[in-house]
Amino acid sequence: MVKLQPPSKGVYHSAFPNFGGSEDNVTSQRISNFEKLTNKSIVWAAFSDNWGESNITFPRAAVETIHNQGAVPYLRMMPRTNLDEIDDSNPVYKPDPKYSLQKIIDGDFDNQLREYAREVKKTNIPIIIDFACEMNGNWFYWSGICNGGKTKDKYGDPALADGPEKYRDAYRHIIDIFKEEGANNVTWVFHVDAYSDPSESWNNYSAYYPGDNYIDWIGVSAYGSTYAGEEGENFTEIMDNTYPQLESISKTKPLAVLEFGVNEGKDKPQWIKEALESIKNGKYPKIKAVSYWNENWEEDDGTTSKLSIDSSKESLEVYKQEISDPFFIDKPIFN
Repeated sequence: MVKLQPPSKGVYHSAFPNFGGSEDNVTSQRISNFEKLTNKSIVWAAFSDNWGESNITFPRAAVETIHNQGAVPYLRMMPRTNLDEIDDSNPVYKPDPKYSLQKIIDGDFDNQLREYAREVKKTNIPIIIDFACEMNGNWFYWSGICNGGKTKDKYGDPALADGPEKYRDAYRHIIDIFKEEGANNVTWVFHVDAYSDPSESWNNYSAYYPGDNYIDWIGVSAYGSTYAGEEGENFTEIMDNTYPQLESISKTKPLAVLEFGVNEGKDKPQWIKEALESIKNGKYPKIKAVSYWNENWEEDDGTTSKLSIDSSKESLEVYKQEISDPFFIDKPIFN
C-alpha cells in the first residue's frame, strides 16, 4: 500500500498549475512554467477528471504526464455531466442528471468504476484522489443541498440529514470498489470548502466525512476575494474559523490547504505573505500541505479574475520569497 505521508517537519508545496478552464488540459509545460515562476518544484499537480456525458474512464495520459514531470498526480474526481455550476442568481438545487449520489450508491457505475480502479492499479503510480470536492457548498450538483439537503426521512439513518449522508455513502462506495480491485496506490482526500452554504448545522464538515478507515488526508479550499468588488477575508480570518472545524473531524489525519488564492489587487501581496507565514509560523500545526490555485478566468460581467501568482510583479516576488524557505518541501514522502 502506497500512501502520501505528511512530513514530520515542514509543509508540502503544491499547486493547480493552470490546466485551463476545464482544469484538465494537463501538459508538462504548464507544470514546468509554474515551477520556473516560483523557483521551486511542486509535490503534486492538481487537475480535474470531469466524468462528462460518456463513460467514466481513467485519465491515464494526464496521470502519466504529471508523474513523468516528477510530481504526484492529484486527481479531482468530478462527477458532472458538464462544467456548468448552479446559477446563484436563480438557484435550482437538484442532482446532476446523470451522476446523482444516489445512482453512485446504487451501483449504476460500478462496472466503469471497477475498470477505472484496475487502470489505476496498473499504472503503479502513487495517485491522490479527491472525490466531489466542496460538497458543503451550493455550487456543485453533488452538493448536499442538491441531494436531499436537510431532509432526514428519504434515505438511510432517520437521525441524519440525507444530503451529507448520501455523499458519505457514495464516497465510501467508490473507495470500497478500489480496495476490492487492489488499487492500493491511492491516497484518498476529503475536501471541504471553508464556507458551508447554507450555513446550517446539518451542513457542517463532519456530516460528510466517510471516516478514518476511508480517508487519508483532510483539506479545505480557502480563498480571499476572487472577483472585482468582492469583500474577501484575510487568510487567517478564514482559517481561524475553519481550522478548529477541520481538526474536529479526525484526531489523526493530516490537514491540507488544498486550494488557496486571491484576486489581483493592492492587498494581494500581503494576503499571500500572511497566508504562507501563518502556516510557516505554526499557527495551524496540523496543516501539512498547501496548494495554490494558479489561474485567471473571465467573469460573466467581462471582468477578469486574476488569481495567478504572477498577476503582478509584487505578488510573484512575495510568493517566491515565502516559498523559498526550506520549510516548504518539494519532495513527497511515501510509506
